[in-house]
Amino acid sequence: MNHISRQWMIVTAIMITTVGALIARSETPEPAKRPLWTTSRVAGSPEPPERYRVERVHEDVKLDRPVDASIWPLAKRWVVASESGVLQSFADETGGSPAPLLDIRRPDHDKLAWNEQRRLWSFTFHPDFAHNGYLYVCFHDPVPAPKRTRLVRYTYVHRDGESAPTIDPATAYPIADWNPGDDHFGGCLKFGTDGMLYISVGDGSGYGDEHGSGQDVTDFNASILRIDVDHADADKHYAVPRDNPMLAVPGAKPELFAYGLRNIWRMSVDSATGDLWGGDVGQDLWESVFHIEPGHNYGWSLKEGSHDFRPDRPAGPTPISPPVFELDHSEARSIIGGEVYHGRAFPELDGTYIYGDFDTGKIWALTYDRDKHVMLKNEELIDTPLRIVSFAHDHDGELLIIDYAGGLYRIERARPQDAPAHPFPRRLSETGLFASTADLTPAPGTVPYEVNAPLWSDGAIKQRFIAVPGDAKIEFSPVKPWKFPEGTVLVKTFMLELRPGDPTSRRRLETRLLHLEQNHWRGYTYLWNDAQTDAELIGPAALERTYEVADAGAPGGVRKQTWHFPSRAECTLCHTMPAGFTLGVNTAQLNRPHDYDGTRLNQLAAFEQMGLFTRPISETLTKLDAAGHLTSIDLPHLTDPSDASQPLADRARSYMQANCAHCHMRMGGGNSQFELLSSIPLADMHIVSAPPVHSDMGLTGGVILAPGDADHSMIPYRMSLLGKGRMPPAGTNVVDAAGVALLRQWIGEMK
Repeated sequence: MNHISRQWMIVTAIMITTVGALIARSETPEPAKRPLWTTSRVAGSPEPPERYRVERVHEDVKLDRPVDASIWPLAKRWVVASESGVLQSFADETGGSPAPLLDIRRPDHDKLAWNEQRRLWSFTFHPDFAHNGYLYVCFHDPVPAPKRTRLVRYTYVHRDGESAPTIDPATAYPIADWNPGDDHFGGCLKFGTDGMLYISVGDGSGYGDEHGSGQDVTDFNASILRIDVDHADADKHYAVPRDNPMLAVPGAKPELFAYGLRNIWRMSVDSATGDLWGGDVGQDLWESVFHIEPGHNYGWSLKEGSHDFRPDRPAGPTPISPPVFELDHSEARSIIGGEVYHGRAFPELDGTYIYGDFDTGKIWALTYDRDKHVMLKNEELIDTPLRIVSFAHDHDGELLIIDYAGGLYRIERARPQDAPAHPFPRRLSETGLFASTADLTPAPGTVPYEVNAPLWSDGAIKQRFIAVPGDAKIEFSPVKPWKFPEGTVLVKTFMLELRPGDPTSRRRLETRLLHLEQNHWRGYTYLWNDAQTDAELIGPAALERTYEVADAGAPGGVRKQTWHFPSRAECTLCHTMPAGFTLGVNTAQLNRPHDYDGTRLNQLAAFEQMGLFTRPISETLTKLDAAGHLTSIDLPHLTDPSDASQPLADRARSYMQANCAHCHMRMGGGNSQFELLSSIPLADMHIVSAPPVHSDMGLTGGVILAPGDADHSMIPYRMSLLGKGRMPPAGTNVVDAAGVALLRQWIGEMK
């Protein structure tokens, strides 16, 4: 790093002694304390103030992993279900300690013995609960094999003098069960205004609809069921309604109401219209909102939302209907279907469909024209820190939000005091990240770092550092993503040499921030001015600028290079949850030496000495190899792809880890069903001699990786493209010639 603050030099001087002694003696001396970073002004949002907020209710009510809630039909009480299998209730007016209502793990039926492994998904009351006392519960039985999802009815019997209602587990009456597969169970229960019970069932697949249930109407999976629980056919504990839409389709399960749905975790019925709404949890790139209509096919897994996913698979018997609205994974990653609002507190929201997202905590309101079957508007209402898992209506029709972390919340209007104390910094010099922005000198307490395998960024040179606020610490893990404290900022400045090889010709292009606030990582881009003294925050949309770069092979000795400044949404295309969000800040990337004011030290050892980690890792700091990596089975490291002294396979695998694997991993966003993680054996990556899923992009006879034949391997071929088919598909406009050559050499030398 070119510029290091004086405070950092003092810490470095102390660390030279302490870390060196640690490695030599394998002992843990007192860590050298880092200066505290206390100048942060990165907080809040640059977007206009929100009109709404969420406020916790019943703070004294302690809940464990709540997943569903509903009002008790006979009194002003709430009933909340926990994933662990327990239903509890409490008075809406007084709160207090919730009282047990029902424990579905209890021995309750000769077919339903005690099972600690049960996981409860949802519950609902019969429309005539006041007379029959019927409560329906949907839960998952993972053991004993085979796994089952069960729909069970329990009966409430009023007892004189009871302070809180209870339901006897012995009243259990199994209605139906099915084998859902390995994951994506759905499990939402809702009674329609027609008196029928609607049940969501997931595709039962861990990844990519591997069982092919999405378009298969001969099983329950990937569908919405509609049954009559007030009557029973001869062979069932329920009846199939005579007007169900799939009764006339040969071979179809008559219970099906709609299909082609990956995993409707939550759905709802509009009390005013009877319309059925659902949020379908996406896989790679898209989350979908569906207005669910009888007999409709919603496309999974031929499509994800309205986009092709596996278009070559067999289609179902009916045409595909698109979603009402879809959100890409920059905005939502695990959609939670909501409720159509008919309360009185917010008349401007009347009739809108209010829904949220488990991962991002955002809440939206969607306006729909049911006569024209079109969406009119989708508005983000609130960006919350919640793990939204469900919505419910209270007695007045107002919404309750269930937070999986254990809280219940209501929507309120924003107040003046909710505004941040400081406006979001519009200039880089206002962020508190730099002691001198013009000199690119980081603020005291920030920590520079380097990575083993850099991401290709069109030839740019980068300066990186971490800003952890105050004395907060990072939760270190040898192989899993690190966990960072609230307020952490990761900073990366991109510089382009306009005369390649001449450091004096470096031009600062942008500084990107990745900021952790309210459990979410948010990306911001600051564009440097022509004077190179400061950078200004760009808006939500992407920008492009063209620079002239000396190139002896170009006409006139100059080529024009277009630089893409990413939108805020684009940041999350790569910085995904499966990839650990932070990408380059992990053990495998940072397990390497760094030059601390003329002394090279291993970064992990240095971080520990600074007191950056929540727990000591000293027991793993046994010795350094020749390249300066801490060698331990618990401390992996990537290899510098440009280091020709290292094994060719390690260099190539590390290159793909840094440039490709954040998408090409399970649930990462690349839907080709192969993985490029360096930790996976080559035989398990599903790339050797594997045909391309979508297209050969003009490479006739190409496979993903053809051992010994780089000319027919799709990986280096697509890396060498520009435009359609290029990999990576975002963030780069220049082919990495050295990277392509590295992978071609690796493939060409394979046996």
